[in-house]
Amino acid sequence: MSGPTTASLPSSRIKRRGLMLVLSSPSGAGKSTIARNLLETDTQLSLSVSVTTRPKRASEIEGVHYEFLSAREFERMRANDELLEWAEVHGNFYGTPREAAERAMAEGRDMLFDIDWQGALQLQEKMTADVVSIFILPPSMAELRARLNRRAEDAEDVIERRLKNARLEIEHWREYDYCVVNDDLGRAFSACQAIVQSERLRRDRRPGLFEFVSDLLNET
Repeated sequence: MSGPTTASLPSSRIKRRGLMLVLSSPSGAGKSTIARNLLETDTQLSLSVSVTTRPKRASEIEGVHYEFLSAREFERMRANDELLEWAEVHGNFYGTPREAAERAMAEGRDMLFDIDWQGALQLQEKMTADVVSIFILPPSMAELRARLNRRAEDAEDVIERRLKNARLEIEHWREYDYCVVNDDLGRAFSACQAIVQSERLRRDRRPGLFEFVSDLLNET
């Protein structure tokens, strides 16, 4: 008895290219919680590990939270175009290694990028076909302020600065593929899940469909 044809295999076995899921939002809009929930519930999704020149904190694990580099090593990667995106934050450099991301895409693995609009723009410029970008919006500025206050992590002047920066960040919402208003965390999370599932089914992300359809039409 012969084995199953390609066309009779589950659709999940059809070879596809991975995607780069970019999540951005102003501080307090819920991006980090949504990202954490996606990573905990979706086994096909992994967090992109950035490189940084920032010193490693005691609680951080090399290769899990970041790859820690010297300033010279980071400069070498940047000069050799080995970074898909990079930014300077508070005097330290952060970036996304090109090789690991391109290998993941070719192997059909999805990566999540928790980055700001500047990093998102750089990724979209270099990996246009692979990027799926979502901007998380707060339901109102008043609610965003309330969330920042509830966190009880920052002084009032810091909260005011975050709110000012939030307005500047929100101005870039048009540069994203999707915008999700986080007025309810459960609904916002479900919306992001739906976006990921829909994007995985796109024809142009599934090169295995060519073989699948060819075998399907050749079945007797």
